[in-house]
Amino acid sequence: MPLTLNQIRKNCQQARERMATARAQHWAFGAFNLDDEPTLIAVARAAKKHNAPVLVEVSQGEVDDIGLNNIRDLVDNTKEAFGVEMYVNLDHSPSVEAARAGIEAGFEFIHIDISQANHDASDDEIINATKAVVRYAKLTGASVESEPHYFGGSSNLHTEMIDYEEIKKTFSTPDGARSFVEATGIDTFAAAIGNLHGKYPVPKVLDLKLLKQIRQAVDCNISLHGGSGTPGHYFRDAVKIGVTKININSDMRIAYREALEQALKENPDEYSVAKLVSKYVVDAVEKVVTSKIADFNSSDKALI
Repeated sequence: MPLTLNQIRKNCQQARERMATARAQHWAFGAFNLDDEPTLIAVARAAKKHNAPVLVEVSQGEVDDIGLNNIRDLVDNTKEAFGVEMYVNLDHSPSVEAARAGIEAGFEFIHIDISQANHDASDDEIINATKAVVRYAKLTGASVESEPHYFGGSSNLHTEMIDYEEIKKTFSTPDGARSFVEATGIDTFAAAIGNLHGKYPVPKVLDLKLLKQIRQAVDCNISLHGGSGTPGHYFRDAVKIGVTKININSDMRIAYREALEQALKENPDEYSVAKLVSKYVVDAVEKVVTSKIADFNSSDKALI
């Protein structure tokens, strides 16, 4: 059932307050990808068991598959059924129009990223699009996130090694972060400090010294994308520094696929794949979410 504008505004205001609390108390929201209903259930079960507030997020692919309003209803129904504190993030929205649709659907968090659709987008194009979304978000109070350039990788299992010398060319800088935040008025800055979308053959290495400098340079929230495949000690240090949102996707997808493949192998005569997903896959994905909740220091932080 669609939310009223007043309900949406109330949810968005609470989400803003909770992000401020996370920063003050040094914990972070896990932003976990919602590929389907079993994934959502896995996140909700982990959140319930550990009394942790969470974000679930969708990118344009999931929006196309499921639909904005269906996603909103799925999340609201699951929140009520499990009794958890949960918000929705529109991740890597590729256009102003797509971001506006997410705002109108009642998403509490909106990430505008036109460089995702156009890797060669100019600084002015990125800034102007971000400013337009920030202005429109005033309709509901949704929090807006962005970054000044394309963020590499993909939410998958990669076989190539990480070329850090190349990646360092796209690292955020304190001055660049400050200028972008001041130019756009965003609520959350997506920092690039060695984090990269996807999971790779080697663990990721985060530049925590740079993160401290960025934290000192901007007064808004800071997020980390591409959290999969990152040793937990980096996250534990990052939340102490002041990161309040960390995105996890590939770790969940890999656990999902591996559990399903094993279940199919062990149950060759079972043709109700949904039963196997419920019995084997949800548990596997829940374990991933639980491990991240521990690293993000968000256990026992929920309002409920």
